[in-house]
Amino acid sequence: MNTPPVPRKKKSQGLARYVPALGWLRTYSGETATNDLIAAVIVTIMLIPQSLAYALLAGLPPEAGLYASIVPIMLYSVFGTSRALAVGPVAVVSLMTAAAINNVTATMDVGYAAAALTLAGLSGAILVVMGLLRMGFVANFLSHPVISGFITASGLLIAASQLSHILGISAEGHTLVELLLSLATHLTDANPVTIAIGVTATAFLFWVRSGLKPLLLRLGLPKRGADFATKAGPVLAVVVTALLVWGLRLDEGGVRIVGAVPQSLPPFTMPDLSTDLIAALFMPALLISIIGFVESISVAQTLAAKKRQRIDPDQELIGLGAANLGASLTGGFPVTGGFSRSVVNFDAGAETPAAGAFTAVGLAIAAMFLTPLIYFLPKATLAATIIVAVLSLVDFTTLRNSWTYSKRDFGAVAATMLLTLLLGVEIGVTAGVLLSILLFLYDTARPHVAEVGLVRGTEHFRNIHRHRVLTDPSILSLRIDQSLYFANARFLEDYIYDRVIDDKALKHVVLMCSAVNEIDLSALETLEAINERLKEMGITLSLSEVKGPVMDRLERDDFLQHLTGAVFLSQFDAFETLASEVPGLSEGETGKTLTRAARFAGA
Repeated sequence: MNTPPVPRKKKSQGLARYVPALGWLRTYSGETATNDLIAAVIVTIMLIPQSLAYALLAGLPPEAGLYASIVPIMLYSVFGTSRALAVGPVAVVSLMTAAAINNVTATMDVGYAAAALTLAGLSGAILVVMGLLRMGFVANFLSHPVISGFITASGLLIAASQLSHILGISAEGHTLVELLLSLATHLTDANPVTIAIGVTATAFLFWVRSGLKPLLLRLGLPKRGADFATKAGPVLAVVVTALLVWGLRLDEGGVRIVGAVPQSLPPFTMPDLSTDLIAALFMPALLISIIGFVESISVAQTLAAKKRQRIDPDQELIGLGAANLGASLTGGFPVTGGFSRSVVNFDAGAETPAAGAFTAVGLAIAAMFLTPLIYFLPKATLAATIIVAVLSLVDFTTLRNSWTYSKRDFGAVAATMLLTLLLGVEIGVTAGVLLSILLFLYDTARPHVAEVGLVRGTEHFRNIHRHRVLTDPSILSLRIDQSLYFANARFLEDYIYDRVIDDKALKHVVLMCSAVNEIDLSALETLEAINERLKEMGITLSLSEVKGPVMDRLERDDFLQHLTGAVFLSQFDAFETLASEVPGLSEGETGKTLTRAARFAGA
């Protein structure tokens, strides 16, 4: 019985196309609100220490982390398409922010916080423009192994940068070598009490991640309660260490604390729009935008797939852009979708982006009423929070897998990691993006071309080096496994000339175009040149299995009128027609050479 086709869902039109919240709000119910509220409570508890920690990582006052987690989340809940993505400060973007602003403030007379606002505003503007131009496809040009290598190296850099807070000493540097040398220089100034707090907090947070939940489940606590307690682990570390410092006056003994944090909602701020500052921050903002988008869209699509939901990459650009513009106007810094908090949001039962809005309300309450409680919070505890969070990003299996699968990919991943560790995040991420693009161009500039023959008893053609196939010495059948464009047309031309130059028996060349989705003007000119040169050699050029859209474009030109051969519906038709012109072939036997030999290197 035939199943009727499922009607395709029409794309959102009008205002709903750019404001996805208008869609899910129509069906919002009390039960959904309850689930979102529960998820928001859990994420809020997790975000309070994380936001403070990532602000310090970015080189900003701790309250900037709270500010960057309120309005941006609310704006994303209106303009974003993911129902589980939690937007705010993240480790890698915070590190890139610190690197970019330090470079600018070292050479220009501009305030650190003002530069952070401008960086967030630039990033937001870039993302919105990319979204309006529907450039969500840019994420596809970044090699996942290369980006994974960059994130792994960034995680190591971040962890190394936080060791100074764990030890209670000062350390400077933007590369691994600089950081380690600075740590070694000041090691004699380490504070034993700070070390005790930092090491204990780090060990406790690692144990919370892996050991607390199983323990609570064994003790009979319900799964949801165990999840909640696990997510609240960092808050417990914050409370206990702050109480210790306050009760024992450890700050007077050299333990560095967060200190006074303004007790207020995010202020209205304006980024510095001077042309010199914008010019200096444009490239860092572009890199932050791309890396942030890639990280965010990867998380959003992974979580959406689990509930058969759809993510619109173009609208995600607009959502993230709005979030960053909001951060620039409310005392924040660049933000994106975070992996750990989004997974927590999803696992906690968030059903719509309203969970993010509820989280923003919770953080606003914290900014208004709870900031006096963190006055005595040791910076070592925040450093421990960062270290535990970023070490989950470190994944050396990418190196092992790429070495096994492709030495070229391994080289790209290793180069990205080394450049990031040795020269800093900006050079590392730039190298990663360029390597991703260069790998793509390298692959497409050298398309796979296979010489094919007929599988006996079928109408299928396969590579002569992989299968026992029938071939005819007068016919050269080449399957092109990629679209033809300006970068690879010359490769095909050289390939054909090298193959036919010494083959005196050859009379026909047939290009099997089943995998060719496009032929641009440069490639068409190359085909014309191939056609003319083969004609001078007494060899015809034919095409087979040309796709409709490609054929439509070819018919706009006079190339087909000058083609010395023909355009065949299938490769079998071409082989049967051309082979029948060769005298001496018996009926039903369309080829007279059976071979597995490699007749041309590289096929």
